[in-house]
Amino acid sequence: MSDFYKVGNLIYDAEIYDGMNGFLSDLDFYQKWLSDHKDAKILELCCGTGRLTIPLAKAGLDIIGVDFTSTMLEHAKSKAKSEGLAIDFIEADMRSLNLPDSFDIIFIPFNSIHHLYTNADLSQTLAVVKKHLSPSGTFILDCFNPNIEFLVEGSKAQKTISEYTTKDGRDVLIKENMHYESDSQINRIEWHYFINGQFHSTQKLDMRMFFPKELDSRLEWNGFKIIRKFGSFEETQFDSASEKQIFICEPK
Repeated sequence: MSDFYKVGNLIYDAEIYDGMNGFLSDLDFYQKWLSDHKDAKILELCCGTGRLTIPLAKAGLDIIGVDFTSTMLEHAKSKAKSEGLAIDFIEADMRSLNLPDSFDIIFIPFNSIHHLYTNADLSQTLAVVKKHLSPSGTFILDCFNPNIEFLVEGSKAQKTISEYTTKDGRDVLIKENMHYESDSQINRIEWHYFINGQFHSTQKLDMRMFFPKELDSRLEWNGFKIIRKFGSFEETQFDSASEKQIFICEPK
């Protein structure tokens, strides 16, 4: 059993990423919570192609985006420029980010912490957040609430999860296989890409599962107080049936 986990390069192809992830069902939630602080300095970690960064900046928020992947950031910069927006996009690993500024709000959206595969990865990232967050600041985080039945059933057979056409004209079909490693809490996901009707490649999308009490404790141990915890972007109360874990935190 390998302890090497990764995300495939094709998943970071900006047009393919945007084609699959064009929805904005979380935007109203983030806009509400980020707009609560007038003139706040905001830092988004794992901003990708600017899916949230750009509309939030268009709404007048002072926001900086950080991501590890240069191709995603180049696409984000291009999209921001086309909207007439001057947004700072920074290429960096959120586990070791070191900026000279502090921020009133820091958020990690879109299940991105599932790519922190070890406890050390998570602790390093939370230390970076704590270092860059103002003493009266707010830290917001969203991720999945692991569903054991889904993880078991998903391991039984390949299924089609997405079919779309990118803006640059590629017809994309994605089929998924997955296998959950209970010892590491890693869901080993393989996406089989078919582009323009032909098999292209198999790409990894490994994701670490964080269980509710585990993540509550990790946040507390790393210096955060959980103010609110929601089970959806509609701010429903978190319970065992919730698909999401959404945290509103402040530094202790």
